[in-house]
Amino acid sequence: MDKEKRIDWIVTFVPFALILSIAGLFCVYPKESNNILSKIRFFFGDTIGVYYIFIGIGVFIVSLFLCFSKLGDIRLGGQNEKPQYSFLEWGSMMFTCGLAADILFYSFAEWMMYGANPHVTELGPISEWANVFTLFHWSFIPWSFYLVLAVVFGYMLHVKKSSRQRYSEACRPVLGKRVDGLLGRIIDLFAVFALLAGTATTFSVATPLMATIISKLLNINIDRNIITIIILLVTCVIYTYAVIHGMKGISLLAKLCMFMFFGLLAYVFCFGGQTRFIIENGLESFGRMIQNFIGLSTYVDPQRNNNFPQDWTIYYWAYWMVWCIAAPFFIGNISKGRTVKQTIIGGYCFGVGSTIISFIVLGNYSLSLQVSGVKDFLSEYVATGDLYDMILSVIETMPCPTLVLVVLLLTMMAFYATSFDSIAFTAASYSYKDLGENETPNKFLQLLWCILLIVLPVALVFSDSSMANIQSVSIISAFPIGIIMILMIWGFIKDCYKNQS
Repeated sequence: MDKEKRIDWIVTFVPFALILSIAGLFCVYPKESNNILSKIRFFFGDTIGVYYIFIGIGVFIVSLFLCFSKLGDIRLGGQNEKPQYSFLEWGSMMFTCGLAADILFYSFAEWMMYGANPHVTELGPISEWANVFTLFHWSFIPWSFYLVLAVVFGYMLHVKKSSRQRYSEACRPVLGKRVDGLLGRIIDLFAVFALLAGTATTFSVATPLMATIISKLLNINIDRNIITIIILLVTCVIYTYAVIHGMKGISLLAKLCMFMFFGLLAYVFCFGGQTRFIIENGLESFGRMIQNFIGLSTYVDPQRNNNFPQDWTIYYWAYWMVWCIAAPFFIGNISKGRTVKQTIIGGYCFGVGSTIISFIVLGNYSLSLQVSGVKDFLSEYVATGDLYDMILSVIETMPCPTLVLVVLLLTMMAFYATSFDSIAFTAASYSYKDLGENETPNKFLQLLWCILLIVLPVALVFSDSSMANIQSVSIISAFPIGIIMILMIWGFIKDCYKNQS
């Protein structure tokens, strides 16, 4: 059968039509749409928000079980299969596909968003607790979502040699032939919709910072939304160019992104003048996070004294869950030849390690200036509420701030390109009813997905959505994905024990 005849146009176009409809409503009725979105978010994020907390704890425990049980020795491929990529290449592609430019935005600014929260201030000084929450929200639990599902997909692709590269196929050990009917189609439609919603959230969070940087560098006074849309279109062109060049282009772009990312961190660490505080407070924050890990994981604020978990922890778990459509699939694809244990532990080392370094270096640089009285970023943020200008204020305190702005801008663009080239490649594969292990999607279909990924972010910019409403997109989309994740993990473990007996 010709490859084009195997394309499932329903799975491709129904979510796209739904996204276009939602995008149109956001543009035509921005206030009304945001109000409705807020009410739906309250139900999912507040009324039944503990659902996301349970899933976070459960998947992390499963990751430990997979590492230290006999299932950890299962190789994702043949028994004597060697890894396709070196650890550096594999880690670079894994890290950049799993994290977009928002890691840089949050690394600079997240402690400020926590600093004025009553839950953080009641625990103690912000210097002791603000970075604890940044490390918690970006480390072991969220990365466990990626890594557990990565081995599920890797097993499906490289051990079972499945030609149906979809969420529904991963549920087959539990649901059986029902995945071939309406239930499987619903699972796949939810997955594609969540994929589009997750990319919208990511683009909408960090691109305004890029727009602010461009305005500063060029000394122009143009509406931030206009510059943001231009950035979205340029980024779309870059990742489209990379994705049509296949895995070779994706790998090259990932390594370039990692070089710029760690170069930026090294510059701030070595020349920012806050090296001692970065090391010492970073170590202390990490230790406090590990020491309080269970309490942080189970805190739900039942009396709603501060709504901290509803505003942040639940949002983050949902945010990473909607990214679990493409990122783990891509990680599982490039993990051929590695064992389950190697994939999970390697992912924790490279993914969590790189993420924590970013938050420790960039977050503690500005926090050091705050606690030493050199600059009061927190008061300025509370007064203005503009995180993007606040990040520029942080960078202006660094040596050669213009150079830092240029490198930061290029690194953010590289992060977006490396994240979305892998997502577009995976989503194009997802559109096929069946696709062989060594087959690649049609170029036109890859181009189509590159365009689809940009539609909702542009709509959110036009609607001038607040941070809370951008978060709502992820929280709502993640609800059905959580149920599907449970089915997939259950099916994977069931399949493994069945094949070993």
